[in-house]
Amino acid sequence: MAQALHPAAVEHLPIFITPPGQIDYLFVGVVVFLILIILIIGNLYFQLHAVPERMAHRTSKVQMEVVAVLALISLFTHNHLFWIAGLLLAFVHIPDFSTPLYSIAQSLGKLSGRTVETTGDPALVHDEPQKPVEEPAKAEEPATRETRGEGI
Repeated sequence: MAQALHPAAVEHLPIFITPPGQIDYLFVGVVVFLILIILIIGNLYFQLHAVPERMAHRTSKVQMEVVAVLALISLFTHNHLFWIAGLLLAFVHIPDFSTPLYSIAQSLGKLSGRTVETTGDPALVHDEPQKPVEEPAKAEEPATRETRGEGI
């Protein structure tokens, strides 16, 4: 049984007008398209937000962590000033001050007879037993009370 057209309808209906109870392919296509566009734009947004953090991977660990925190703060607060600050901080090369200081500490530790672990943690300092320093032989000096072990 053929369905009769409504008297006000035109003879040639466009393809996107579906009969009742049928699948609306245009609607399904638009929904799929919108979901894909939202996912693509969201991915691009997150990729753009991670640019300062990726740039900071070439710098020191502390600088990278500060840039990563600034990027996260700007992501959650939608305050772009944090993102710009992180981007500028990622561009700037901050010199490494800690490595020379740890080297100086290790050298001073060796001179004083103590060893410092290479991790740079000051809590890991060990006292080594003092090795007696061999002095060159001297001429015999008269024994005093101090050198004989007697107190003053």
